[in-house]
Amino acid sequence: MNEETLKKLLGDFKAGEKSEREVLEALRHLPFEDIGFAKVDHHRTLRKGFPEVVYGEGKTDDQILAIAGKITGKGHNFLVTRIGERVGGKLKKLYPDGEYHEAARIFTVEIKPVDKIGYLLVITAGTSDIPVAEEAAITASMLGCNVDRIFDVGVAGVHRLLAYQSMIEEADVIVVAAGMEGALASVVASLTQAPTVAVPTSVGYGASFEGLSALLGMLNSCASGVSVVNIDNGFGAGCVAALICARAHKLAREMRDKS
Repeated sequence: MNEETLKKLLGDFKAGEKSEREVLEALRHLPFEDIGFAKVDHHRTLRKGFPEVVYGEGKTDDQILAIAGKITGKGHNFLVTRIGERVGGKLKKLYPDGEYHEAARIFTVEIKPVDKIGYLLVITAGTSDIPVAEEAAITASMLGCNVDRIFDVGVAGVHRLLAYQSMIEEADVIVVAAGMEGALASVVASLTQAPTVAVPTSVGYGASFEGLSALLGMLNSCASGVSVVNIDNGFGAGCVAALICARAHKLAREMRDKS
């Protein structure tokens, strides 16, 4: 239940269009709903501005379907990460308007369209980084960001990146997904005033240690303005980027209102 829905519910009660029993029933699971194997957080939209996102890995198909029903049943948009085609197909049958994003391994259902604000640019060093980048891009889009993508512009051919200088300068926030040594995040951050969210990926040969080299390289970036999320954590990067966009938009609006 988001703030708008809650206001409408209380307004309907005040106007006599809903009974006390109906209001209490609607609010009964507002903090969370205990379904045994999960406690679905229906209050998260009020706290965070977006509904609970489900991490699908390790959950059974039936558990994912049950959680999806509880979230969408409250009128919330639904996003589940790290799922395969099988459960994606089952969700598609239940939600024909939803979409399984194969590269990102994400399924989304947009019950209520989200107004897009800000401009996020998602950049990858290589094609192999696209799955993590897509997880970030789709997450941020579902959370209310306008998103563009630039793929395969790593430091082995940095002239490819420089061809997109105008897009980099326009971005409000940038997500960079890179494996190997993770150097692309530093390069991008050196070209922009926008905050850069670096995502180390587990792409690379043996000494990359499944993303550890990229993680350490990004943490040791000599360019300022780089924040780093965990290895392969595209969702976390997309979430951070969306929060930055939303907060910047809110502050800009408040400044306009004061002027």
